[in-house]
Order: sequence, then C-alpha cells, then structure tokens
Amino acid sequence: MSAPPSAAATRRQQISAGVRDSFSAGLGIFPLGITLGLLVIQAHLPWWLAPALSLSAFAGSLELLLVGMMATVTPLAAVALTVLVVNFRHVFYAFSFPLHLVRNPFAKAYAVYAMIDEAYAVNASLPDRERSAPRLLTMQIACETYWVGGGLVGVALGAALPAPIKGLEFALCALFTVLTLDAFRSRSAVLSVLLAGVSVAVALVLTPGVAMLTAMLLFVALLLARHTLTARRPDEEAADA
Repeated sequence: MSAPPSAAATRRQQISAGVRDSFSAGLGIFPLGITLGLLVIQAHLPWWLAPALSLSAFAGSLELLLVGMMATVTPLAAVALTVLVVNFRHVFYAFSFPLHLVRNPFAKAYAVYAMIDEAYAVNASLPDRERSAPRLLTMQIACETYWVGGGLVGVALGAALPAPIKGLEFALCALFTVLTLDAFRSRSAVLSVLLAGVSVAVALVLTPGVAMLTAMLLFVALLLARHTLTARRPDEEAADA
C-alpha cells in the first residue's frame, strides 16, 4: 500500500492546480493588460501609470475607464461615483467567493484585494471539494502577474508604434462576454441573465445618454431585491414547517 501524500506534496499540487486554473483567465487578462498599456501611451499619460494602476487598483474595467477620465480631466466627483458603481458588484462576489478558506489575515486581505471578475469566474467553475487556500491564492497571484506584465508590454508597444490603434476599447466588452458565457454554462444562472437584460433594456429606453450607469444601478437594485427574497424564503418555509 502506497503512503498518503505529505502535506508539502499536497500543497505543491494545489499550487500547480492554481497556476493551471489561471491559464484560461490569463488568455484574456494578458491581452487586456496590453490594451491598458497602449491606451495609457495613446492618451499621452506617463508610462508608469499602467503599472501604478494595476498594483493599486487591480480592477481591469475600472482602470480602463480611469485612463479615459484622466485624459479628459473628469471632475473628481464623477470619478468617485464611477468607481463606486463599477466596483459595487464585488459586494455580491463576497457572498459566494470562498474567502473562508484563507485563514492567514494578510493572505485574506490579498484575496479580497485580488477578487477580480476573472478570479471569481474561474473559482465559480470549480467543485467545492477542489477548492483550497493555496489554489485560490496562486490563481489570484498569477492573474495579477498577467495583468501587470501585459500592461508593461502594452506600454513598450505603444512607445514603439508609429500610430495609435483604433478600437481597443472593445477588448473589455469581449472579455466580459466570454466570462459571462462561461459562468452561465457552469451555474445556469438564467434569472441573473434575464435581470441584466431587463436592466439594459430599461436604461436604453429611459436614459440613453447614460445607459451604462442607469443599467448598472438598476441591476444592482434588482440583485439586492432578489437576494432579500431568496434569504427570506427559507425562513418562511421553516416557520411553516
């Protein structure tokens, strides 16, 4: 009979699994990081802004928006509202993201900081029995490495190219589309997709000029209402029993 694997061997296996988990997300993160670096250079902003944003914020969609806002000198109040609305979705990630697996307080703080869309989508596709702190943290560290590295590559390419590249903004939309399809296939969250569709449709009809902001606010409100109703239902069923 073979001996059971040691704790060190098991930890190495989990770290290797975390690196493998990051590959699918890295296929989108690294090119998107290149896009960020290119946009920074094309907006005539200092090159170091790309790694500075990637390390301080580490939120791809927000960083791409911030580059445009910095280039147009957007008022601080508008920037603050945009940051709140764009990143408010992370509140809902915390409901199902396995932060309880991470015991070390510093590691848990990093897991919260690195709880990006791609990390959430990759983790959501894993069975509960295969999740662990080393695997989760390794995947998050790898994702941030792809992002920072991509930004530096984009900065170098932007400085070398003779002319700006058009249409880079669509890369973010394409990445979110792929992540949504993957999450839908793994969880079959039909109701969430329908709520998102309703939010966009209402926003386009009522406030076409600021449709994105309205859609996100409405979607957040609908998700909060859904969560409240879902949490209340088990209590009512227990009371009836």
